[in-house]
Amino acid sequence: MRPCGGCWNWPGNEKFMKEDLKLYYDIIIVGNGVAGCFAALHLPKELSVLMITKADLEESDSFLAQGGICVLKDDGDYDSFFEDTMRAGHYENSPHAVEVMIRSSRETIQELRDYGVEFEQEGGRLCYTREGAHSTSRILYHADITGREITGRLLAAVQAQKNIFLQKRTVMLDILRHKNRCEGILLQNSRGEIQPVFARDVIWACGGIGGIYENSTNYPHLTGDALAIALRRGVKLRHVSYVQIHPTTLYTERPGRRFLISESVRGEGAVLYNKKDGERFVDELLPRDMVTQRILEQMQKDKTHCVWLSLEKIPRERILSHFPNIYRKCLEEGYDVTREPIPVAPAQHYFMGGVEVDLDGRTSLEHLYAAGETSCNGVHGANRLASNSLLESLVFAKRAARDIAASMEREKGRTGEEAAGASAASIDAAGEAASGLWSWELLKERYGIYKKEYENMEQYAKINKERIWEEIRKGE
Repeated sequence: MRPCGGCWNWPGNEKFMKEDLKLYYDIIIVGNGVAGCFAALHLPKELSVLMITKADLEESDSFLAQGGICVLKDDGDYDSFFEDTMRAGHYENSPHAVEVMIRSSRETIQELRDYGVEFEQEGGRLCYTREGAHSTSRILYHADITGREITGRLLAAVQAQKNIFLQKRTVMLDILRHKNRCEGILLQNSRGEIQPVFARDVIWACGGIGGIYENSTNYPHLTGDALAIALRRGVKLRHVSYVQIHPTTLYTERPGRRFLISESVRGEGAVLYNKKDGERFVDELLPRDMVTQRILEQMQKDKTHCVWLSLEKIPRERILSHFPNIYRKCLEEGYDVTREPIPVAPAQHYFMGGVEVDLDGRTSLEHLYAAGETSCNGVHGANRLASNSLLESLVFAKRAARDIAASMEREKGRTGEEAAGASAASIDAAGEAASGLWSWELLKERYGIYKKEYENMEQYAKINKERIWEEIRKGE
């Protein structure tokens, strides 16, 4: 095999691949939400980057974010922003991580605007909204589809990069762990074929765990794949039982993903009633976990499946301009939010735990990074403050990419022999198969990967789900 253009030319093997994937990329990113995209855009342009996503490009939870993204409005807002984040997280947050996120917020917002992201403005000045547990308005937004605006712009920028190769409907099945180093991943492509792909570094940015719940605002294919692999391969996890339930999703008896009614609706003045023409029973701007608990208690008391959210205090023009997507969706379900309350109920929404990482996204396994909802750096504590998710994902994904770039620069300073040894480490196994042909025997000997584990993918998925649930219950 000969190195070529940052990749390895591999003649291929019918057992493993028919799609246009190479044996070796400098970086593999699993996931194409805001964390995956922002990391990819901050990697050196001379590197070959493979980005895979489990479904279609727009089917990441980043696209679903409605409310907005937090930002430090001015230096005078720092103490308040910090305290709001810590209080919402029940002071189980990592203070240093919170500080890094807040201090990086204005630079991050400017980068987004440089990529063409548009936030609501009035008279040339940015508009801010407020959500639960915020002591002031500090959330930038784009109508009620902020996630789509941000993720769509970043994804377009990624697609414009010649060094980044996007692969849809491709599933990570395992990592290639040799001793204490990650050397790539095992994946299943869109044709159902399984193949290993090597890389110097791997970034997990593959979202949350909503797919293992019956009721969730997440896409159902987001089933915590990285967590299941981490449990199998001995990668450290943190706070796996810290799962956030969103208090207000549109109630329906139909199965499937729950439609989120953004917390910014309550931030703009919407109120909760115990019945359609009932009484208000909670302060709607309490932290999410507290509002959720009050709703569940009220539902149990009234023996109902939902409570009612009224937007009557919000002017019709404001609803149509700020919440057009929510208005349209509710109308499709038979509710005109400008005229009547809507039924809402709690559903799983966000995962505060995850793969344990430091402030540069490094996991316990060398050359394996994690960012976004997959990771846990301690920012959110036991309960995420509204609209901190997009910001946290962007800030720490960028730091992970910068750490990878910095480590590569350090390698360049080594002697020729040392550098050659470091470069060869992640492709040792490729060298063992000089003919370019692979076998399950080789995967078994070097990585402990057995073919029989993937002969029944339905059973494989079931085992992964059970592993995650067992870990969640341990911490409850």
